[in-house]
Amino acid sequence: MNGTQVSVPLPVRLRFGHAAVQYLADSIGVDLLHIKGAAVDPSLRPNGYAGSDVDVLVRPEHVARLDLALRQHGWRLYTTFASGSPFGHAQTYTHDAWGYIDIHRFFPGIRVAPTDAFERLWSERHEALIAGVGCAVPSVSAQSLLLILNAARSPRSARHDLAAVWSSAPDDRRAAIESLVAELRAELAFAAAVGGLESHQGEREYRLWKVVSAGGSRSEEWWARVRAAPTLGDALRLVARAPLVNVDHLAARLGRRPTRLEVVAEFFVRPARAVGEAWVGLQRRGARR
Repeated sequence: MNGTQVSVPLPVRLRFGHAAVQYLADSIGVDLLHIKGAAVDPSLRPNGYAGSDVDVLVRPEHVARLDLALRQHGWRLYTTFASGSPFGHAQTYTHDAWGYIDIHRFFPGIRVAPTDAFERLWSERHEALIAGVGCAVPSVSAQSLLLILNAARSPRSARHDLAAVWSSAPDDRRAAIESLVAELRAELAFAAAVGGLESHQGEREYRLWKVVSAGGSRSEEWWARVRAAPTLGDALRLVARAPLVNVDHLAARLGRRPTRLEVVAEFFVRPARAVGEAWVGLQRRGARR
């Protein structure tokens, strides 16, 4: 051996990542569904796009068990549920061989209880071979809905999935998707993706989906999160966290874990940045009038 390293193409590594997490889940009795990326039915992604990481939706009662097993098998925590997104739905891990994996404890936009939602999707699962390993994936209609809800959280310019999974979908599949939208109470996020969001202005989570689908400042996002909080206690906890530095995001920006001095500096920079974002937002609103 001369120590030569071989670069593995990302799509290949991602497929092995799916297989690795499935093998681990099978060994500890964890139920999970592979979603997005390489797990998507070819009819929904004709170009074969495999994504940039591995995404799995885990039975909520099994999340802690999978978290422990991942840490014991070479996966390192990259971002937590609290710091990963405005919805707190996923935790990201990284592995030297397999890259990144997102563990979803629920899927943003689905408003039935996470356990009930998982069971509904699990009940119509089928198996897909990924890197030679049998992986459970949702039905094609459910995959379509998840891609649509995911598109609602993407910039409008990046919503490539909508054409294949909704705009160009056959009538029977569109009907199946709409039925699933109603069953999973996903109407608000669905409207944020395909149109009609303004008809939901009276709903608690409207402003949050408005920000994530149409764009907005960090301060607008935080206030939307506070308004979307299901209880007063949740809202107060968000208000208390708002001034704190998101160390995971800062590390991603720097490409390494920040020093204490850098965290302190970021704490003082954040208010000035928020004022600047608010000023830009006011100017934009004034220009549209």
